[in-house]
Amino acid sequence: MSTEDRPPAPRSLAEALRARGDASLGALLRSRPDLITPVPTDLTQLATRAGTRASVVRALERLDRFALQTAEALAVAADPAAYGELLGLMAGDDADPAVVAALPHALDLLREQALVWGDDDRLRLVRTARELLAPSPQHPSPTGLGPTVQEATAGMSPGRIQEIVTAAGLASTHDSVSAVTALAGLFTDRARMAALLADAPPDSLDVLERLVWGPPYGQVTADPAPRLRWLLDRGLLLPTAPGTVVLPREVALHLRRGLAHRTPEPVPPVVETAAVHRPQVVDSAAAGQAYTALATVEELLKDWDEGGPAVLRAGGLSVRDLKRTAVALDVPEPLAAFWVELAYAAGLIASDGEADERYAATPAYDEWLELPAAERWSRLVTAWLAATRTAGLVGGRDAKDRTLSALGPGLDRSAAPEVRHRVLALLAGLPEGAAPAAGSVLARLRWERPLRGDRREDDLRGRLAEWALSEAELLGVTGRGALSAQGRALLGAPAAPAPGPEAEPSGPGDKLPVHHHHRTAPLTALSPAEQAVASAAAARLLAPLLPEPLDHVLLQADLTAVAPGPLQRPLADMLGVLADVESKGGATVYRFTPGSVRRALDAGQAASDLHAFLTAHSRTPVPQPLAYLIDDVARRHGHLRVGAASAYVRCDDDAVLSEILADKRAAGLGLRRLAPTVLAAQTGPAGLLEGLRAMGFAPAAESAEGDVLITRALAHRTPPRTAPEPVPDGPPVPDDTLLAAALRAIRAGDLASTTPRKPGAAPAANGELPRTGAAETLATMQAAVLTGEALWIGYVNAEGAASQRVIAPIRVEGGFVTAYDHTADEVRTYPLHRITGVAELADDAG
Repeated sequence: MSTEDRPPAPRSLAEALRARGDASLGALLRSRPDLITPVPTDLTQLATRAGTRASVVRALERLDRFALQTAEALAVAADPAAYGELLGLMAGDDADPAVVAALPHALDLLREQALVWGDDDRLRLVRTARELLAPSPQHPSPTGLGPTVQEATAGMSPGRIQEIVTAAGLASTHDSVSAVTALAGLFTDRARMAALLADAPPDSLDVLERLVWGPPYGQVTADPAPRLRWLLDRGLLLPTAPGTVVLPREVALHLRRGLAHRTPEPVPPVVETAAVHRPQVVDSAAAGQAYTALATVEELLKDWDEGGPAVLRAGGLSVRDLKRTAVALDVPEPLAAFWVELAYAAGLIASDGEADERYAATPAYDEWLELPAAERWSRLVTAWLAATRTAGLVGGRDAKDRTLSALGPGLDRSAAPEVRHRVLALLAGLPEGAAPAAGSVLARLRWERPLRGDRREDDLRGRLAEWALSEAELLGVTGRGALSAQGRALLGAPAAPAPGPEAEPSGPGDKLPVHHHHRTAPLTALSPAEQAVASAAAARLLAPLLPEPLDHVLLQADLTAVAPGPLQRPLADMLGVLADVESKGGATVYRFTPGSVRRALDAGQAASDLHAFLTAHSRTPVPQPLAYLIDDVARRHGHLRVGAASAYVRCDDDAVLSEILADKRAAGLGLRRLAPTVLAAQTGPAGLLEGLRAMGFAPAAESAEGDVLITRALAHRTPPRTAPEPVPDGPPVPDDTLLAAALRAIRAGDLASTTPRKPGAAPAANGELPRTGAAETLATMQAAVLTGEALWIGYVNAEGAASQRVIAPIRVEGGFVTAYDHTADEVRTYPLHRITGVAELADDAG
């Protein structure tokens, strides 16, 4: 393209945006969704919003390390800077080929993000970004560079400047401006600077070496040492305040061989592989963890079935309740907090909202229990992927030094879903069966989001990544540290790359480096509909790997039953009432006790029912001791009857009642004989039942009609509850429909604000609305109806919001104008009294 054919260079960010196509603008709005919240009226307003401090800080935080280094280099370059100058700052005098290859991509990224605009010969960093990244005494630059010679000599006396110029071997000038220019020219001339430094004392060179990579500031006394005096005389160090000197930027760049950064990082760190397993082993291990996760959540909810712990006044679980839950689940407290938070995120538990507020299972839990195991797992992991609540923070302190409790406030971290997804995406980029080295994953994440990783003292992003790796293993998304097939499907990831012949490991400790260039498009977060499809695919892959529920147990002579695997739900529920769980693991051991058998009888089972149940579900004959236990407890069960009198005990055998009255342990029950077969008590029925059972009897409660009461533990459920909504990390990414509508509105508004007007037609000044009288407005409208011309109007709506519009009037009557509105791309009717003014468009208006 010839110089004459080349489009004019943009003079502002707004002009640069105006020259973009819809695809480019759409990419900008997707990557920076805060720019369309709300939708700007035109491209000028979009450019203004893109330059605000909050928006620029957010955009900088989402840059990778090399793109950020490029922006930092532009902040210390001339404004505007040519591409060659930027390349010199990034690649140095040696022109690092990796930097040379990666720089165009980084610059394109900065342009796409609207942080840089202009052609390659006039690159401009957005002013706010320059202010944030440029070096200053209060905010040192990450480059370690100081001010330029011109900035450092501002305010210095002309005589002193001339002394420095002369000492540096330059001819004196007639003014300070030309003297500073000559000094800067000396410092940027490689050959002359080398000659100047060749005469420097070794001690002086040592001082420069200490300052060259920053910080560039040093302290001096009123009488500097000779090594410092030599540098000060020649301007190689310049005073910035009493007792403080700085190394000028041009001098530092010469000593650095042109590099703005000590270590440019054009290529992201390699995600190393710590071990490689067969994919079948990984999938099986992950499936085992998935089954354990389901069992743990079910056990947690069963423990809270009749009503869980109380809700603290400030919200959440108390430390004591968390400890009790950890003991019940037989896990450490941090893991108990994770399982509780996972069930909460999946909508399976919530507070019941009663006056004495407690946590309990939700109705959704009963629906969840009815699903196949693989689908229950997919519900849990989908909730985990999207949750912003972070269980790893439990037990820590918030900004007000308050302890963060499980299920309590203050646990949301909006970056958590992105970090989880990114960690799993990095695992998806490894060959099947490859488990990464955790340190290399963290290093990669720090490269991808350096500001978010390095700026905070506690490196939250790094901790989120560590938690994501461990939680993925707990849930069975990974197995032995490697991403499983169901985990890959959960992300919607393609098949893993196959390792080459050289990648075959000979042992678990072999290193398998896998390179991922940052130009490779990473996996993006899925939409809700896409995630539902991916979760269903993951469930289908997991289902064949989960053990089939069994319909039998193995009864043993020591009053125990062994379940060699997961049991079908009716069998597991009944066995849970009839026996107590003694141990868990690959096989669950249940123990039958008098108390557990009595519990089954209290639930309405008869001895014959229990014998039939055990015979039907045991692969071994029912042992004689177990049959005797059931018969013995059943024979005594209900022999005593307790009712409300305040309470009474009746028994057909008066000798048993006499035995109770003679027992010293019955003194606290306040018993007295009313009849040979009836005792009255001062305590209530519940206390009487408990007291008699403590004495070794097996009483049964009875109703007012004399029937045995069947007592079951009543499941406590909350009212219908929705799962907690994740806290978004800023405005959501717009979908295609919203994006298309926003682009149309911005383009139309820009047309209204930039369309040329006829001279002398009362154009608005400084972007203000046009102003014309009512009679002139009406006359111009009526004339436009006849000629079919378009007009530029100012309009104030009923809410008082002002806007500019381009309309083509169709009809004017009754105080209204009906026109085709180019801004809204539709026919609208406007009250004339709300039109502030009108102007005709120029004949060559596009």
